[in-house]
Amino acid sequence: MKLLAWALRLRLPGLTAGRAPAWERLGPRSSARLWLPRWASVRAFGSKYGPSASGRIMRPDDANVAGNVHGGTILKMIEEAGVIISTRHCNSQNGERCVAVLARVERTDFLSPMCIGEVAHVSAEITYTSKHSVEVQVHVMSENILTGTKKLTNKATLWYVPLSLKNVDKVLEVPPVVYSRQEQEEEGRRRYEAQKLERMETKWRNGDIVQPGLNPEPNTVSYSQSSLIHLVGPSDCTLHGFVHGGVTMKLMDEVAGIVAARHCKTNIVTASVDAINFHDKIRKEMAVPNPQSSLLCHHHLGAHDLHEQ
Repeated sequence: MKLLAWALRLRLPGLTAGRAPAWERLGPRSSARLWLPRWASVRAFGSKYGPSASGRIMRPDDANVAGNVHGGTILKMIEEAGVIISTRHCNSQNGERCVAVLARVERTDFLSPMCIGEVAHVSAEITYTSKHSVEVQVHVMSENILTGTKKLTNKATLWYVPLSLKNVDKVLEVPPVVYSRQEQEEEGRRRYEAQKLERMETKWRNGDIVQPGLNPEPNTVSYSQSSLIHLVGPSDCTLHGFVHGGVTMKLMDEVAGIVAARHCKTNIVTASVDAINFHDKIRKEMAVPNPQSSLLCHHHLGAHDLHEQ
């Protein structure tokens, strides 16, 4: 995965106190008490669940010192919206109960920065299902509640797999969606085959890590290198006790942001994230090291590999 950052000088809008998100139970027939934030506006394509609309105000703790919302915060919101809609869909038929976990994120572009006091609206839609995976497309809009101005800030495509609540290593089958046009299914299948090929090509390829030197010169790779170690707690984890994909992406963004800020010596925001593949699970109470990073960062951390038969 590569993270790119913009160096920006932006004015800080007036601070607005945020409100705690409401919580709702996931699915009418879920056997587990799985509670998820209501701010994730979700709608399923070809699913029995209709659209819903809600939002969350960006708070000071969501942003950097300049008032720009962290890219990792937005990535975490995107991933949680995908979890909600894919888990709902995978439990829409009678059968073994499951929870969807993130397997892959396609390229995500940050089209515009979001600021403290703006409302983030996240919408998710299921656009394709294979035998064991779900494709979810997510859009993020920011709203200035003083002027009513809205703008698109992010678009992302994510892939999820359903894991059994009884056996974390068991991947269940996904209920099919109903397509309004045959072309939609064919286009989705092409996207699925393309991401599957790319994922297999990169599964065992490690990113190059440049070892830090002693007393590095300014503006060199060694000078900007950074690392983070995060002890995984219960709030970071799913019901199975392994880390949410959004938490992992947030850590990636944080360490990349430190690197970019050191190099640019100014305020920075995330500009884009290319494909992320989640190959293995990170368990609760493990220390998660982020690899030492340069401006172009390669990470191989995650929740679960995408399985197909």
